[in-house]
Amino acid sequence: MELRIKEVSKGKGVTIVSLAEMIGVAQPTMSNLANGKTTPSLETLEKIANALNVPVTELFEKPKTDTASLSCPHCGKSIMIKAE
Repeated sequence: MELRIKEVSKGKGVTIVSLAEMIGVAQPTMSNLANGKTTPSLETLEKIANALNVPVTELFEKPKTDTASLSCPHCGKSIMIKAE
């Protein structure tokens, strides 16, 4: 199963370096997690999800093709956009 850490963090405007700082891991460790070279523990997945303000399941789910999610640059809330 492929994780979407890199994709979700990018969508939230959070770099891998800042995500590593937010959850208290070394940058190389976070890069390995984001690139699928290391499997994170459940505790680490929860920390990542909390830091990105998303449910843990979003780190696994494929995005729906007819919707897109943007983050508000002011408040950080997720904005869903549906294509018709």
